[in-house]
Amino acid sequence: MSLRVLVGCKRVVDYAVKPRVNATKTAVDTKTLKHSLNPFDEIAVEEAVRLKEKKLAAEVIAVSCGPAKCQETLRTALAMGADRAVHIECADDGNGLLQPLAVAKLLQKTAEKEKANLIILGKQSIDDDANQTGQMLAGLLNWPQATFASKVEVVEGGNKVEVTREIDGGMETLSAPLPAVITADLRLNQPRYATLPNIMKAKKKKLETIKADALGVDVKPRIETLKVTEPAVRQGGRLVESVDELVAQLKKDGVL
Repeated sequence: MSLRVLVGCKRVVDYAVKPRVNATKTAVDTKTLKHSLNPFDEIAVEEAVRLKEKKLAAEVIAVSCGPAKCQETLRTALAMGADRAVHIECADDGNGLLQPLAVAKLLQKTAEKEKANLIILGKQSIDDDANQTGQMLAGLLNWPQATFASKVEVVEGGNKVEVTREIDGGMETLSAPLPAVITADLRLNQPRYATLPNIMKAKKKKLETIKADALGVDVKPRIETLKVTEPAVRQGGRLVESVDELVAQLKKDGVL
């Protein structure tokens, strides 16, 4: 079987940036912050490109859902080695309007349109940490799924995948027929840096834009965020002279 790999690419606030809650306490203020490709999705792109380099995949298609600025994220995926990109354009002001179920439905329609038989997503995004899209997508497509992958092998002539994943008791290996959905964990690989020549080549690769309405998907949010607050500031610690003093202080603080 010749693999056509679809890879999800979410635009998120860069992992090195410290976000702040907006003045109305309804969301994180993202207007002036640097954005980049979600690190887990970056790992997913790398794995898809490696499959192509091993001659196991015929094409790698990067997909991103959201506003026009998502095209910058897709260009990163193209520079890493994806063959072409699809931008599903829909409004999202960064305040959680585009939620996992809507993204899963958009990816479902795109996978059917592109006739993909393997979908690789990051296990979660670093903004909402929902860890839902991959599982929802597998359910909508009625495909087998393997989550939190730390190793992916295509076997039986490209008709099946074997995925190793970390569990509480150690490691677990799952076998699934294709088509399938895989979500990538941190230990799956080390993403490559996009070189300047590849960044220049990425500008010439095909990037198709589709309106979400054209796919017949309602992307209105189903969950309302009532309030967003920053974590409480941690109090500084202090050294104690003995175990007795430690126990006494813990009792005083109501811990014991």
